[in-house]
Amino acid sequence: MRTVSMHEAKTHLFSLVAAAEKGDPFIIARAGKPVVKVVALDSPTAAATRRTGFLKGRISVPDDFDRMGSGDLEHMFEDGS
Repeated sequence: MRTVSMHEAKTHLFSLVAAAEKGDPFIIARAGKPVVKVVALDSPTAAATRRTGFLKGRISVPDDFDRMGSGDLEHMFEDGS
């Protein structure tokens, strides 16, 4: 995320806001310390971008999932003697 000085933010506010609207938020710093974060109002919140569980109800996991392929794995590591 881009950090700009207070002076740069005042000078280039129009283009910075246009970039934020397109999904490129920025931080305004005063004396090198971050003060504010500028994001578009319609940008997704952290909760909206969470992906956990997005396939719930669309896929199923077999009961033997944790044992699938175990025979093949055992065969690959058998001692050949």
